[in-house]
This record gives sequence, C-alpha cells and structure tokens, in this order.
Amino acid sequence: MPQKLDKATRTKAMASLNGWAKTRGRDAIHKTFVFTDFNAAFSWMARVAMMAEKLDHHPEWSNVYKTVDVTLTTHDAGGLSDLDIQMARFMDKTAGAAGRKKS
Repeated sequence: MPQKLDKATRTKAMASLNGWAKTRGRDAIHKTFVFTDFNAAFSWMARVAMMAEKLDHHPEWSNVYKTVDVTLTTHDAGGLSDLDIQMARFMDKTAGAAGRKKS
C-alpha cells in the first residue's frame, strides 16, 4: 500500500515538478494541460490511461475540447504519495508543449 509523503519529501518532490500546484482544501496536486486540439488531448489521455493501469493509480481528470484538467492524490494513502509524483512526471514528459507553463 502506498504511503503518504512526509513534509520534507513532499517539498522536494513539488520543487521538481513544473506547473503543478497544491489543490486547495485537499491533500492533492493539480495542473491544466492545453493541447492543440481535441485529438491531441484525447490521444494523450489514452497514453496516460495505459500508464495509470500499469501503476494501478488513476487520475481524477476532465476533458473539454483541447483542455485536460488533472488532479492527483492517492486515496488509499489519504493524500499525496510517490505514485502521484510518478504520474505527474509521466504526464509532463508525454504532454510535450502542452505541459509547459505559458509565459
């Protein structure tokens, strides 16, 4: 069973993520990905779904056209765990430009 991250590990992990923020009122993180179109967004979601199955760790997400809003938390651990950090890194890596913070 995954373990909830301690404060020091959480701080270090959050510093290594690009564009992810703490979710207000929950022990979770969230990010919005904006793709070029619906096909790109849905294709990315399918790729992430395959990893989610492999890790047996599934995101909370919603998709409207080319935008995907994601929240990550580990319900079994009662908050943020290493699985969430792994999933966030995978999402960033596979999202390409959609995962980069707009300036």
